[in-house]
Amino acid sequence: MGEHDAERDERVRATNDWNEQIIEEFRANDGRVGGNFQGAPILLLHTTGAKSGIERINPMMYLDESGRVYVFASKAGASTHPDWYRNLLANPRVVVEAGTERYEATAVPLTGEERSRVYAKQALRYPGFAEYQLKTTRVIPVVELVRD
Repeated sequence: MGEHDAERDERVRATNDWNEQIIEEFRANDGRVGGNFQGAPILLLHTTGAKSGIERINPMMYLDESGRVYVFASKAGASTHPDWYRNLLANPRVVVEAGTERYEATAVPLTGEERSRVYAKQALRYPGFAEYQLKTTRVIPVVELVRD
C-alpha cells in the first residue's frame, strides 16, 4: 500500500470515528447534537453499500419543506460525491432517523430548476452550503427522501 493509500485510509477512519460519535450523541439526545451541528436539523441516513451490500449510517443536515425532506451531497465542497450518495443511487431504498422517529423512504435525486430552488433555500438558511458550491465545479446533488 502506497503512502497516498495510507493517508486516505487514515482519513476514512477519522471520518468513521467522527460519524460514530455523532450517531451516539443523536440517539442519546432524541435527535439533537451539539458542536458544529448545534441547533441544526440533523438526521441519520441508512444506505446500503453499492459494492459491499453493507448498511452504512451517515449523519447529515436536512431541509424539511412542508413535510418534504431533502438532503445535500455536499461533502463540504469536495470535487467528488460522497460515498453515501453513490450508495443511494445504486440502492434508493433508505431508512431515515429524524428526532425519535425512524421510517423507510425512497431516495429521489432532484434535477434542474427544482434542484436549484431547494439548494438555494438551504444555502440561504445555512451559508456554508453556498460556500460548498463555490468550492467545487460539480453540481452538488439534492435528494428528496420520499417517505413510504
